[in-house]
Amino acid sequence: PFSELQRRLGRKKVTQKILDEIPIKFLAFDCLEFEGIDIRHEPYEVRRKKLQDLLGLTRLDRLEIASKIEALDWNDVIEARAKSRSRKVEGVMIKSKSSPYLTGRKKGYWWKWKVDPLTVDAVMIYAQAGSGRRASLFTDYTFAVWDDENQKQTLLPIAKAYSGLTHTEIEELDKWIRKNTIEKFGPVRSVKPYQVFELSFDSVSLSSRHKSGFALRFPRISRWRKDKGLRDVNSIQVIKDIFVTYQS
Repeated sequence: PFSELQRRLGRKKVTQKILDEIPIKFLAFDCLEFEGIDIRHEPYEVRRKKLQDLLGLTRLDRLEIASKIEALDWNDVIEARAKSRSRKVEGVMIKSKSSPYLTGRKKGYWWKWKVDPLTVDAVMIYAQAGSGRRASLFTDYTFAVWDDENQKQTLLPIAKAYSGLTHTEIEELDKWIRKNTIEKFGPVRSVKPYQVFELSFDSVSLSSRHKSGFALRFPRISRWRKDKGLRDVNSIQVIKDIFVTYQS
């Protein structure tokens, strides 16, 4: 999981404990140079064959080539995409066999077809001002869901998000936050648990840093649910069920 991989990043020294807890492999997707020659102009099929040859010579357990899915038609691609979460990936990367390796965000040869995001209804409980041009507005929010074990008496923080709202919505929400602040903790304000939002996210992982015990990957606001109230907020069981579904 990406959240686990982050524990390996940015460290001057990786301890043996971390090495044992979070073993990693290097997954190779492409070959840009072969025997000192730039081969980015070669077709993808040719580059992949050379990559396979290189990895066949290394015989390193920690070095692997990314798996390839052959698709005869779009039905095969659709089926592969549908199985993405069970494979713990974001979707499928569709590549033309004849494609060169182009720098920058070129279009036409490759396409990342991600799975549709997962969603949960959560209530905003904290707000913090943004940075730069957004420093005068509350734009960074913390959301919570109900704790099942306490029969909807306790809210558990589940995610932070700061994208997905229009500027008009941000200004409207900013005014509401200022009028409904309960406490201030430095730059952070706790607010009345009233505003419900639909959050989109890519996956769920276990987390010892969050009181809920889970972390959402890439959470963002997909809708402001003004039609819903506090009792409509999902419970932590929804997150647990998603986690179990895609871990099995």
